[in-house]
Amino acid sequence: MSTTSHTDLRHTDPPPTDLRERLSSPRVLVLTCVALFLLLLASVLVAIGLGAAVVTPADTARLLWAALTGGRIDADETTTYQIIWQIRTPRVLLAALVGAGLSAVGVAIQAMVRNALADPFVLGVSSGASVGAVGVTVTGGLAALGVYAVSAGAFLGAVVASFLVYVASAGRGGLSPLRLVLTGVAMSLGLQAVMSVIIYFAPDSEATAMVLYWTMGSFGAASWGALPVVAAVVLLGLAVLHRYGRALDVLALGDETASSLGISPDRHRTALLVLVSLITGVMVAVSGAISFVGLVMPHLVRMVVGATHARVLAVAPLAGAVFMVWVDLLSRTVVAPRELPLGVITALVGVPVFIGLMRRKGYTFGGR
Repeated sequence: MSTTSHTDLRHTDPPPTDLRERLSSPRVLVLTCVALFLLLLASVLVAIGLGAAVVTPADTARLLWAALTGGRIDADETTTYQIIWQIRTPRVLLAALVGAGLSAVGVAIQAMVRNALADPFVLGVSSGASVGAVGVTVTGGLAALGVYAVSAGAFLGAVVASFLVYVASAGRGGLSPLRLVLTGVAMSLGLQAVMSVIIYFAPDSEATAMVLYWTMGSFGAASWGALPVVAAVVLLGLAVLHRYGRALDVLALGDETASSLGISPDRHRTALLVLVSLITGVMVAVSGAISFVGLVMPHLVRMVVGATHARVLAVAPLAGAVFMVWVDLLSRTVVAPRELPLGVITALVGVPVFIGLMRRKGYTFGGR
């Protein structure tokens, strides 16, 4: 994440080529989305079946169908059924939702702040969520919410952090992109200091373990109870972001251009800030902070479909969902029975990809 770069996303894409023009056509765009959706379904089916107890795709599909339709299963399949339906299915679906949400929010934030190195956590959301989660763990607050207390604390922390960033960023000159990014970075550092103080005075090591969870990411706490809220917020958020496609195109050109075209930069930026903070806060509350997905995925998609945000927002969520499903599968199978933090895998994939993008001929992130 850059604290000084204030880039114009008009220059973040290579010059158009015949291949990219063909890929950007409406018909090919629809086919690309359909292909990614089918790949997502196949990935979900495979991921649900793989783990310590391996279940074939055919048996996985049969058990899922039985769960959805109320069909019968054999008595000796009860344990396998519980693993498939109660443990793995909500986890894999949550991974798909979070991957889709992070990718879409990354697209929106990079245009909103005109910074090609921005990601969903540039506004201090991740640090705020960590402070909220650790605070609830240490103090025992929100105990009335039971198993959802920590997630609720994380969400409240994320929302409060976003609100503080907005209040500190808003000035007489409006909500400028550079001020928004710099305030988010400063707020993140401040919240990390608060979190360190809480951990230092914590009576046991539980807070430290909670910090590792929220800073590296995991879907280990996924459940059917939390899934409907996440699905509603993410899917509704994706629909609203898609309606902001033209506004994002104009915001990426700069505030003066946006004003001349009848788009109010401050009004749209404020609305987008509220929207992306809400979506990110909900995702962080159930998965922790997962790096690089919202940073790299938008660039990869732009390379294929161009910079028009309506196209990018159609493809990026599907690509992010597929990617996150496989990342989660690797996290729970590579060193089984232990589980790797999701952030470790996304960083191992994201860093080389990001460096490759920087070294790719004809592709720049703004500036030289």
